[in-house]
Amino acid sequence: MSQSLKVSRRPSEVTLPGRILFLTDDIELIKRQLAGEDLAETPALESLVDNISTDEITPGWVCFYYDETLGHYSLVGLREGSIKPGDLAGGGFDVVVSGLSKGCGSSRETAPYSELWAGVKLVIARSIEKIYGQNSQNIGLLTSTDFGLIDRIRGGESIPLDEFTRGFDPISIEIVRFGGLFNYNKARLAGDVSPPTLDTPARPMSITEKIIAARAVADASTGRLGIPGVKPGDALFVRTDLRFSHDYTTAMSEALLVQALGADARVTDPESVYAFRDHLTFLGDVMPESRKKLGLLDKADNLAAVQKAFAEKQGVRLYDEIQNPDGTKGSEAICHNAVLEDLALPGQIVVGTDSHTCTAGALGCFAFGVGSTDMANSWYTKDVRVRVPESVRFDLVGEPSGDITAKDVMLYILATPYIRESKAIGQVLEFGGPGLAHLNFDERATLTNMAVEAGATTGIVEPDGVVTEYLLANRPGLSAEEIEAGFFTSDEGAEYAAKFTIDLADIAPMVATPGDPRNGIQVTELEEKVAIDIAYGGSCTGGKKTDMDLYAQVLSDAVAKGQTVAPGVEAYIQFGSQKIKEYARGKGYIELFEKAGVRLIDPSCGACINAGPGVSDNSEKVSVSAINRNFPGRSGPGDVYLASPLVVAASAIAGHIVRPASLD
Repeated sequence: MSQSLKVSRRPSEVTLPGRILFLTDDIELIKRQLAGEDLAETPALESLVDNISTDEITPGWVCFYYDETLGHYSLVGLREGSIKPGDLAGGGFDVVVSGLSKGCGSSRETAPYSELWAGVKLVIARSIEKIYGQNSQNIGLLTSTDFGLIDRIRGGESIPLDEFTRGFDPISIEIVRFGGLFNYNKARLAGDVSPPTLDTPARPMSITEKIIAARAVADASTGRLGIPGVKPGDALFVRTDLRFSHDYTTAMSEALLVQALGADARVTDPESVYAFRDHLTFLGDVMPESRKKLGLLDKADNLAAVQKAFAEKQGVRLYDEIQNPDGTKGSEAICHNAVLEDLALPGQIVVGTDSHTCTAGALGCFAFGVGSTDMANSWYTKDVRVRVPESVRFDLVGEPSGDITAKDVMLYILATPYIRESKAIGQVLEFGGPGLAHLNFDERATLTNMAVEAGATTGIVEPDGVVTEYLLANRPGLSAEEIEAGFFTSDEGAEYAAKFTIDLADIAPMVATPGDPRNGIQVTELEEKVAIDIAYGGSCTGGKKTDMDLYAQVLSDAVAKGQTVAPGVEAYIQFGSQKIKEYARGKGYIELFEKAGVRLIDPSCGACINAGPGVSDNSEKVSVSAINRNFPGRSGPGDVYLASPLVVAASAIAGHIVRPASLD
């Protein structure tokens, strides 16, 4: 970032003479707009499409591009294929309007970039998800939840830029004014703009607030860290301890770094940076021939090649693809599993180009997903910007029944009105209470892993002896004193946006019906028998050691009774890391799973991102899956029900979705 380069701010007024596209539940109405019709009236708010995920804005195969080509494919994953390649870019739309939770799901920055490169200048929605909103700020795409703007735009009015920053923190306001994060950082390093000086005094703080205060950049010139206190809404830069990206995102982040700093740009402190070949390892096994003929598999393989070259050039540790002696392949580990097993420590700040970076909150870290622009900046500065989030506290009490897992707990929490009404967007889900004693470390990681499905910034668990035991077992070189030096607990009197008590005894086995992880109901509340074609156990959520124990719990009983996977059902179990695979081997699970008729797959994100065995290949197929999200198209065109490892394994045997106890 050249300090001699003068960076100008955007104009103080915004004029949007182009068209407005309303994304509604009426597919024909969308098609009419794409054909040239402009709506004279704004549709009823309840008719606008809610929960448009980043998977729908840029489906996985679109993310193989990381340049202006993205604009041609923006929104092609929207329900029922209502938007075709080129429709958005060719329609002359300046504004896109939708309902609640725009940009939920993955942290992929390809999503807002695709809209920007399709010519969109403003996104209006009833609510904007946190990561998507921050990525939009970073690249210069305006967002708003003010529907009063629509008639003003129709009338040709110039809108003051300040109206698009209302409620933003001071750093975000300046980023919008400069047209994006890189321009802001150029101005910051040139001394043309400075982050605000925080004067928040010491105060009772939550776990997250304490970590942020400890890692706050108090003096950028000297690198001094730590300030007395922070409060929700404070904006600052914090020093990261661990930064990682993966084969879907590294290439785009590197391109942005080079674009800003030149071909000789270097990563600062590469020893704290990691790259993972974990998302697209098995893509070639499931990509349709039609897409291979378009060269998309070559583009996907190129992402891995670019990442490998980046890691070698920068001295970054790459968790790479491996070849097994029997000719099969896999990844060393899914990034989130490796961060838990090998890398992060309590009290650290962890950022990754993946929304499920929040998994590391199980260690007592402040861990969250960022987009490619944020990552590229952090490679250079080691810092990331943070607006101190509010926390919502979940106190777990009671004792769960024997067929209840953390997945059931999270599906139960995600189905609560607080979450479904988007009140947790940008917040931290903090888990504590005596009920935690009934959840081992892997189960706690399921809680934090799925916090992002609430729209939250992250999840975090009060660290205790369970964390110490886990780290001592996985990293023998550490001492208990080193581990517990990073333990933070919330102060008496810490402020929360909300508090909830969750009685684990009240929770029954759950499923989330297709379309959204927040569609949780009890298995027994399914209105009819749901026959399945696929049962998938794996991913960072469902591929941990404890998950292997849970699959084995059901399958060992089934095999003892002479039962195997039901005819017509394809069952898969995929390991989260090589260490987890070896754990399963040592417990005798691999032989058990194969005897039950389950296909075993080496580590990779795989079916969870529509990139490996276990995906559906047509819209008629139904899956029950241990993954973390079931947005349309997430794991193929078929319907996906989310469930615990116990329910997945039991359903594989039964041939339809069942409560595990019903197998008896």
